[in-house]
Amino acid sequence: MFDLIIIGAGPAGITGAVYAARKGLNFLVLTGDIGGQAAWSSDIENYTGYQFVSGAELTIKFEEHMKKYNIDIRENEPAGELSREGDIVLVKTAKTEYAAKSVVIASGKQSKELGVPGEKEFRNKGLAYCATCDGPLFAGKDVAVIGGGNSALDAALQLIKIAKKIFIVNISPELGGDAVMRDKVIKSGKVIVMNNTRVTGVLGDKFVSGISVSNKEGERELAVEGVFVEIGLIPNSDFAADIEKNDQGEIKVNCRNETNVKGVFAAGDVTDVPEKQIIIAAGEGSKAVLTASRYLAIQE
Repeated sequence: MFDLIIIGAGPAGITGAVYAARKGLNFLVLTGDIGGQAAWSSDIENYTGYQFVSGAELTIKFEEHMKKYNIDIRENEPAGELSREGDIVLVKTAKTEYAAKSVVIASGKQSKELGVPGEKEFRNKGLAYCATCDGPLFAGKDVAVIGGGNSALDAALQLIKIAKKIFIVNISPELGGDAVMRDKVIKSGKVIVMNNTRVTGVLGDKFVSGISVSNKEGERELAVEGVFVEIGLIPNSDFAADIEKNDQGEIKVNCRNETNVKGVFAAGDVTDVPEKQIIIAAGEGSKAVLTASRYLAIQE
């Protein structure tokens, strides 16, 4: 019987684990991998204390911090099902079932992928899923944003200040998202919108040199050095069937990171907290564990 189980080892889960260790809790971390979305960021320039660090380097720092406290982390063992029986929360994995007095869900999100040739090969080699994280690397370069909703429009607005020219490749007949954002993108003079257009491949040698696209006019290649996939994110929340979620599958939490289920808390990108940033997830992870610790003290 654990005091606490933390599900996920991205910035929220790792920071929460450090706080749990410092609180002296008997706890366990269950995760598919270490680092989460942060590990896929090529260069990070907005994490306090680091003027420049890669996602891989920051993940190593996270791991080193956890090792200082000898945290029990079960990698390659993501949660498969979560349920509550009486005062106990049960977490099933593919290997076994664990019981705890409380749980913090910090399982994050995963980017929707294009599913085209070259996508996996050029990830972090010109292809990225976060304009906030990686946009500054493409200053003065031609780039492509894949998508047509608010995520794509937000990425384009960030890149307008950085890139030379931006192609928006949108599979739908017209751009979606908020009208104010659409107007800003179109009026910028730096964006070429390609509606009814599908990406068929990512091209390059060691790094991205272009993409192939297809529409009613046929297939062509666009010479770009950066590709930003902004077709949405999927919360890793399916295993938590009884937890209340919004229409996007994000877990609903209050300001204390409490869910609708007693003893179950959530933090980071898997929740409905509006901004998905490494530093925000880390702060939310610490807050969730502090709330869980207070909850445990009251139960005793």
